Amino acid sequence: MEFNHVSVLLHETVDSVLTDPNGIYVDCTLGGAGHAHALGERLTPEGMIVGLDQDEDALAVARERLSNLPCKVLTIPTNFANLKEALQSHGIHEVDGFIFDLGVSSYQLDTPERGFSYMNDGPLDMRMDKDAPLTAEIVVNEYSYEDLVRIIKDYGEERWAKRIVDFIVDARNTQRIITTGELVSIIKKAIPAKARQDGPHPAKRTFQAIRIEVNRELAILHDSFVDAVELLKPNGRIGVITFHSLEDRITKQTFKELSTACVCPPNLPVCVCNNKAVIKAKNKAIEPSEREIEINPRSRSAKLRVGIKL
Repeated sequence: MEFNHVSVLLHETVDSVLTDPNGIYVDCTLGGAGHAHALGERLTPEGMIVGLDQDEDALAVARERLSNLPCKVLTIPTNFANLKEALQSHGIHEVDGFIFDLGVSSYQLDTPERGFSYMNDGPLDMRMDKDAPLTAEIVVNEYSYEDLVRIIKDYGEERWAKRIVDFIVDARNTQRIITTGELVSIIKKAIPAKARQDGPHPAKRTFQAIRIEVNRELAILHDSFVDAVELLKPNGRIGVITFHSLEDRITKQTFKELSTACVCPPNLPVCVCNNKAVIKAKNKAIEPSEREIEINPRSRSAKLRVGIKL
């Protein structure tokens, strides 16, 4: 199986997260294992890489790629929403660093039968976990008009959401929409020609929105970051790579919440909340260099945010 995925902000992420070459590092979105491998190369035989992924195809490739590392390696087939239970069930209660790379892997995008791509025709699937019950086909054909508008507007930030859903509902009333090609063609008809001339592919935002819904991508972020920070050792690092403003906003807000000491109303003369900051968040996100964007155009929108456990 070919699993090509160019890891974004590779050296920046490893440099930001690595503190102790004998430590335990968890890649919560193992994918093609690019970040995990680069990190593992800098660990001693005492160190350990733990990789989580709900995609069995990704795990099979990752195990192979990580087999030549000097450190210990553990892979766990699970969604990072379960990271706390997954790690503790393997006797891991303290971690030196966490990596979250929230992008869809190039392998998933480029494999038509996975149904993520608006460039290749395939079944309307979009599941990162191939055993999950909810597919893109169900979302497109069975969600109510109101829910579809909300998802495409909120998760896709698509200004033509209502018009796109009008066209989807019209089409599905005639026959079930079952392929990515059919959906792309409906979206293209819905968006006026003038609006399609500039900017990204007309289906990009709608596909992003449906993918986020199918995989509950945004719903699990806040609590997963909080769980990861809880397991970090003092001075341990959490690095999160995001690819769109919705993910980045949640990451930024969660880091802000975790790095704020007092949460009392400003009019109180003294602090009564006893809240303590648990991380120090680096203010500025790290972005890819011009050179990286040239080599890998998919990295253009990437941002890396880093938090340090106090």
